[in-house]
Amino acid sequence: MTPVARQKLPAHVPPEIAGDVTLFARKAIEENPHETIIPELHATLPPVAYVTNIFPGKQPGWLLKHAEDVKALLQDTEHFVKKGMGQWSQGIGENWLVIPTEADPPIHSLYRRELNPHFTPQKITVMGERIRERARTLIAAFKDRGGCDFIDDFSEKFPIAIVLDLLGLPTERMAQLLQWEKELLHTDDLAVRSNATRMVKNFLLEEIESRRRQPRADYFTAVLDFQVEGRKWSDEEVLGHCFNLYLGGLDTVTSLLGLIFHFLATHPAHQQQLRENPGISQFAVEELLRGFGPVTSFRICAKPVEIRGQRIMPGEYVAVSTPMAGRDPTFYDNPQEIRFDRRPAHLSLGGGIHTCLGRHLARRELQIALEEFVSAVPEFRVRDGFRVPFFVGNIVHIPDLQLQWN
Repeated sequence: MTPVARQKLPAHVPPEIAGDVTLFARKAIEENPHETIIPELHATLPPVAYVTNIFPGKQPGWLLKHAEDVKALLQDTEHFVKKGMGQWSQGIGENWLVIPTEADPPIHSLYRRELNPHFTPQKITVMGERIRERARTLIAAFKDRGGCDFIDDFSEKFPIAIVLDLLGLPTERMAQLLQWEKELLHTDDLAVRSNATRMVKNFLLEEIESRRRQPRADYFTAVLDFQVEGRKWSDEEVLGHCFNLYLGGLDTVTSLLGLIFHFLATHPAHQQQLRENPGISQFAVEELLRGFGPVTSFRICAKPVEIRGQRIMPGEYVAVSTPMAGRDPTFYDNPQEIRFDRRPAHLSLGGGIHTCLGRHLARRELQIALEEFVSAVPEFRVRDGFRVPFFVGNIVHIPDLQLQWN
């Protein structure tokens, strides 16, 4: 942690627990944060630290080091809220919420009641063959080449195509949609972030209006008939939910895939386990989610509260860091070891009322990616001489991963 001047801190924040943290620097580095930065933070940070660069734009907030404290935070809707948490619409001078992510009780449960039936395990099972076919088609294009650009050839295209299919969005716009996604989620430049928010908002409004004029058999059309409190969703609620699907569907699984396949490329024994026992893929996914949860999201303190002796005040951000929680040595036995038989409880897909809406789809995508890749591609490794970049920030990911095989 890089110290910060006392005069820059709120009066209730002790300077000895405050400073910048590299894990949230929003830049590419040439060290694996899961092997170096995160274990070091667990060894050196206090249980509750004030991190001055934790939110985009180098804005401050609290970091809870222990998974037990994060789990308790996720259950506490009295002291911590999500309204306006991402500052998406607020960053462009508007006030719509990302739904259900930024909704709080009691209306949050009404939104989820309408949404949950569309994302059940049964619904995802029906999609299974289409998901598998997407994976096979992508892998077939490079499996005989002796190598691939994993991010460009697979991990970006695979989950994004599935989400675009589900929502009824044009796959030919994939490159532009990906660019906006990166500008939304992987920058410290708030002007770039705000411009991307406007672009995505305008794109979604065009798609929504198109469904109003000519309904289709897709999810975007279905949203127009969703109800809450005995009425149809307002235009802002429809936009807020579609924005949420855009944010969640176009980045998180891509980031997970890059981290997971880098691990497999550098740990051939784990690859071999998957090849010899394909039936363990479902359990492997849960352990890999624990070990490589990429997302740090936030809550906003609503009432003064004390956690492990530190006072947190209204309006302050508190991080829900899955990279930190998944590697907590006080919560997991030897967390640096990836064990496919561990069957861990983890927080990488959220917890409490805000458990990830698309968690069943994410799990299915990861499982199918593992099964199809290792069955079609020989033992793979990082391309000789290639230095893997790791992007540290609110979504830890690998922006470029070159693989090869014999």
